[in-house]
Amino acid sequence: MSVDVPRRIVLLRHAKADWPQVSDHERPLAERGRKDAPAAGRWLAGAGVSPELTLCSTATRARDTWKLFAPELPRRPRTVYDDRLYEASLGELIAVINETDEAVHDLMLVGHNPGIHALADALAGVADGDTRARMNRAGFATSGVAVLSHTGSWKAVEHGSARLVTYWAPTGG
Repeated sequence: MSVDVPRRIVLLRHAKADWPQVSDHERPLAERGRKDAPAAGRWLAGAGVSPELTLCSTATRARDTWKLFAPELPRRPRTVYDDRLYEASLGELIAVINETDEAVHDLMLVGHNPGIHALADALAGVADGDTRARMNRAGFATSGVAVLSHTGSWKAVEHGSARLVTYWAPTGG
């Protein structure tokens, strides 16, 4: 496969979670999160982005976000729940991306801050318009979605190797 293959990386931060007396990993979505997750899915579908593969954190709030987000897409991508995405560092997230099968062109990660925000910011060597400023001003809101483009292999994804194409967050997110 050519090294000049255009690829997209979609980053979704889990929706707003509640804080009941459960472990952090088991925290459920708050009511606002249950409303924002499908809205984020509708936005991505409207943007014409349809991931082929989604890697999702095993945390309850991430899994539930994905379950509400995915039905809004024109087609449901193959989904893999990956323990490594829970509490993942920037380096760990890049390593997960680097392992992606080269046959995949559009990859989505559903995860948590601070890792998702750090990943979007680190990968974006350039950003379209004021996209980076909007993303950083919002602090990568819950249910926020960043879309990055990268040309080359997944193994070549590293700091500054992508373009931040767009960032969306729900109102009040």
